[in-house]
Amino acid sequence: MKLPRRRPTAGKRESRGSATGRGAPRTQQVRPAAALRARRRPGATQARRPGRPLRLRLRSRLPSLARLAAATGLAACIALIVILAGGSWLRVGEITTLGATWTSTTRIADAVEPLRGQALVTLDRRAVEAQLDALPAVAAARVEAYLPDRVEVTISEETAAFVWQTSAVQLVAAADGSIIGEVARGAALPAELVTLPFVDDQRPASRNVVIGDRLPDAEVATALRLGAIDPATLGTRSTRMTVRIDVQYGFIVVAADVGWSAAFGLYGIDPQQDDADVAARIDAQAASVRTLFAEEPERSVGWVDARNPGRVYWRAKS
Repeated sequence: MKLPRRRPTAGKRESRGSATGRGAPRTQQVRPAAALRARRRPGATQARRPGRPLRLRLRSRLPSLARLAAATGLAACIALIVILAGGSWLRVGEITTLGATWTSTTRIADAVEPLRGQALVTLDRRAVEAQLDALPAVAAARVEAYLPDRVEVTISEETAAFVWQTSAVQLVAAADGSIIGEVARGAALPAELVTLPFVDDQRPASRNVVIGDRLPDAEVATALRLGAIDPATLGTRSTRMTVRIDVQYGFIVVAADVGWSAAFGLYGIDPQQDDADVAARIDAQAASVRTLFAEEPERSVGWVDARNPGRVYWRAKS
């Protein structure tokens, strides 16, 4: 007897064989026809995505109005600068100088006068400042340009530390011994110099010292150390002592207000003598002068030779 054949379910087909044995019926998924990938026919072209319209592409490549305006403004500024720099406008006509006390006006003029008539917008200020900085008394210089035609020069000078008088002139020196200015010999010192240490160098060689030179470090250190001695250390009533240097006696402490001088000798000759040795020697000499004034009335003493602190000589006022 024949059994009726089952119709295959839609979308499935029967296959012989079982999942575990050969010959069992097997069900296979059939892909729908709409899901099959169509084959490209020979000569067929694929549709492309529509591109941007031509007007949009041109607009992105052309500069905007803002860019055109900025470029035009920049070109106008450059043209204006070129015209002003090359024309007769904005040229230096007025030069003012501030802050110079010891710096020679002639040297300042040598540096800044060439600026007169130059174009203000192309002024090389740094070159002028470097030239001014090279002057002995100048610590720093600044050059500023102001419309329409003015240049202002501001100078900061080194600080005066002491006065070093020679047979030719009174020299103003900075703390490192550099000579930054001068005052005529015999002329009254300005108020800011009156209270500074004063050294009267009477050696013939000192006449050759000029602005821009630098005094020897050992001589400056000794002179300032002697000038800074406390009057009580010497047992004197003097309120202001100065220092004199000569070839024979070396450094001499002068108490002009009470009328005596004391020779302390030469310093800075022995290269093996360090600062501690100098300080110890000066302390011993000061103690010997104090001992003298303890035994002899100061008002009667005119000259003291304290070069050898162990044997002090003195002369009475004449």
